Amino acid sequence: MNEATNTLELIEACFRSLIIGGIQGLTEFLPISSTAHLKVVPLMLGWKDPGISMTAILQLGSILAVISYFKTDLQQILRSTSSAFRHRKWGTFDFRLGLAICVGTSPIILTGMLIKLFWDEYENSFLRSIPSIALISILMAILLAIAEKNGTQTKDMKKISIKDGLLIGVGQILALIPGVSRSGITLSTALLLGLKRQDAAKFSFLLGIPAISLAGLAELSEVLRQPFTLSQDFLPLFFGLSSATIVSWLVIDWLLKYFQKNSTWIFIIYRLLFGLYLLNWYWGITSR
Repeated sequence: MNEATNTLELIEACFRSLIIGGIQGLTEFLPISSTAHLKVVPLMLGWKDPGISMTAILQLGSILAVISYFKTDLQQILRSTSSAFRHRKWGTFDFRLGLAICVGTSPIILTGMLIKLFWDEYENSFLRSIPSIALISILMAILLAIAEKNGTQTKDMKKISIKDGLLIGVGQILALIPGVSRSGITLSTALLLGLKRQDAAKFSFLLGIPAISLAGLAELSEVLRQPFTLSQDFLPLFFGLSSATIVSWLVIDWLLKYFQKNSTWIFIIYRLLFGLYLLNWYWGITSR
């Protein structure tokens, strides 16, 4: 009886991880906030909050997808960086792009470290509450609408400067607040700086590689220090990572093609409706 119960619980855990991994993959690169959906959707389904650690581990699946998708671009950036240091040629596009990514990554890494060191209760703070996520989702929808309406969209990837990378990176700090969306805030900032939608999305993806990788690895190191059961813990994690990786890759491919001919309004409307629905749902369950 106990063995049958354990098997059933393992199947349920794998199923939940598969769904949560799919949510991670679907929302990590769309400008709608993966953290918000990973917090809210399990709660609505009656599941427990996967927490920051599980979220960060699933993000590694998204990183595997984005690295795989942009493998050629990353190889070119590394080759150009190596060549620039060998031959003292700092003006190539790929070197400047790599430098912009490095500069843009620094603000969120520094801020994340400060939060880790000095804000022990961050995971349980008001910022991770349903009302906060709802309000922030609405505010970010308004910001994305402003960026969509006022962005000139005259700059492509080859015109991205170190200053652009820094400003987008400063905006990326806000992604530490659940509901903001790393993709959403970097896309909004890039549009306000005049980038075309497709190039803004591509730079957002590339910029996210170092930050999400470091966050995921940092949390993974903590999880691995905890007791680990191969059958009970590995299989759900495997299903979650696999789901996040596959769905992330498909979303990246779709979004880049979508932005070739379409605007961000579908995501703006979704974020507004998502935020309003959350507020209504929260008021409903708290007034009972």
